[in-house]
Amino acid sequence: MKTNVYVLYGGQSPEHDVSLRSALAVVNRLDRERYRVFPIYIDLDGRWHGGGELAGEVGRPGDLRLSAEETVPMGDILKRWYNESRDSHVVFPVLHGPNGEDGTLQGMLDMLNVPYVGNGVFASAAGMDKIMTKRLMEQARIPQAPYSAVASFEWDKDADGIVRELEAAIGYPCYVKPAAMGSSIGIGRCENREQLLRAVREAFRYDRKIAVEKQIDGREIQLALIGDDEPFCSVAGEFERERDFFSYERKYASGKLTMRIPARLDDGVYARLRTMALRAFRTLDGAGLMRVDFFVTDDNDVYFNEVNTLPGFTENSMFPAMLTHDGRRTFAELLDELIELAFRRYRAKRGSFERRAER
Repeated sequence: MKTNVYVLYGGQSPEHDVSLRSALAVVNRLDRERYRVFPIYIDLDGRWHGGGELAGEVGRPGDLRLSAEETVPMGDILKRWYNESRDSHVVFPVLHGPNGEDGTLQGMLDMLNVPYVGNGVFASAAGMDKIMTKRLMEQARIPQAPYSAVASFEWDKDADGIVRELEAAIGYPCYVKPAAMGSSIGIGRCENREQLLRAVREAFRYDRKIAVEKQIDGREIQLALIGDDEPFCSVAGEFERERDFFSYERKYASGKLTMRIPARLDDGVYARLRTMALRAFRTLDGAGLMRVDFFVTDDNDVYFNEVNTLPGFTENSMFPAMLTHDGRRTFAELLDELIELAFRRYRAKRGSFERRAER
């Protein structure tokens, strides 16, 4: 019997359009001999639209924007989830950003008792919050750039004093980042006080907490992990580019990105990166998938940058490219593996719950 896969995408997030592009790749690569594929679209107003089974490939990301007239009531989908075996359906989230990869969706799916692809509540929430991630990486003794955390209420009370503290502790150039945002949205690079003030105001549009980091002069190197207790770590990858800020537009809109897989690294540097990536995955209690990003300087010093607990699956996304580069798996087989990991984790959790109930 085929497994029902519900691909959940869109959402009330600045990364809405990226999610559509990821969803397009996923729905078109899922093996229709093994799965029945159902889209679930969350529009920008937060309305859920459950689509019927997709018969074939979808042409464009915009074709996944389901309207109210062409959707199945979510109540009918929930009844199916409750009335059918849990082994017959799984949710595949490709919701990037807030309310998608920050633990809120994962908590809801846990409450619904539905298997789903990817990280659980804790890893998702901690991994989405850059400040919390940095504090956890400090505990794990993973080197990273000097940073400061600033809350909006602190800024409102004493912006001048905070600027002086940031200039003394971090200096220029630096980066200002919303705590819980991805795809380089809301991030600003600053070389002076005027740029810092502007970047802080912009970052606070997206979050009530921001991180201010010292710039590390180096290449950004990424590694992809897949698995659970003993995750597999990919070769390293990088986008070939000038060493300036990698904006949202350059990531997704320019169409001029060049991937280099594997990245040009000494074997010893890769070994250090792999060790740190695995430690970061386990520190966050990762499950399913994760991308871990680092900076590598010209002197081969290594600094942790960030994790992504629900990395992109678009045509420009490094995560699937790194995991399919070595020929171990195709894109479709990567999706198969993630779905199997979702069921394995669900069965393990259910087994723990049942053993506790027996006591």
